Amino acid sequence: MSSSTTVLSSVTTTGGHAVRALRLWTPRQIGIAMASGLVIAVLIGVATVLIPNSLFARDIPTVWWNYPVWLLTSLLSGMLIATYVRPAGGPGIATASRAEATGAAPAEATAEAPAEAPADSAEGRREGRLGMVGAVLAWFAVGCPVCNKIALLALGYTGALTWFAPLQPALAVAALVLTGGALAVRLRGQVSCPVKVPAA
Repeated sequence: MSSSTTVLSSVTTTGGHAVRALRLWTPRQIGIAMASGLVIAVLIGVATVLIPNSLFARDIPTVWWNYPVWLLTSLLSGMLIATYVRPAGGPGIATASRAEATGAAPAEATAEAPAEAPADSAEGRREGRLGMVGAVLAWFAVGCPVCNKIALLALGYTGALTWFAPLQPALAVAALVLTGGALAVRLRGQVSCPVKVPAA
């Protein structure tokens, strides 16, 4: 009972931090999220023929859940990429915005200003990898099971239909969980990593 309460509390806290971090985003970060999400949507959509095109073909028609998974993964991936963009205007603007969002006085916000997790830190690299794995899993999940050369070479045409196609919904769920989880952790880190101020 206590472990489920702890998990629920952790999810609620992370969700609250994520929403607070999104309110602090600058127009630059929003633009990067939209542009990169669009690029990812086009790349996955064209390669898996969710966007009809003459470059690729699809032997097995799409199923109803392909489109929501494709669009949600693209959105979450774009937002994840935007978490690696430093807000325009430098730390002063970010600190003032955080003070406004948290209700703290600017001096208090400066004393405990959350540190932006650098993109090259171990945690930043981990979330980046999780997001990349999520996008790749989404590509496998929404793609045609017999058009995927890896599945086709490994399992053959019949094997791809028999073994790989039934796994695609699970791959879709994994893609959304990995990408969404990486995004939530990155957003939480933007508002909940206080920098210790040395004692005077």
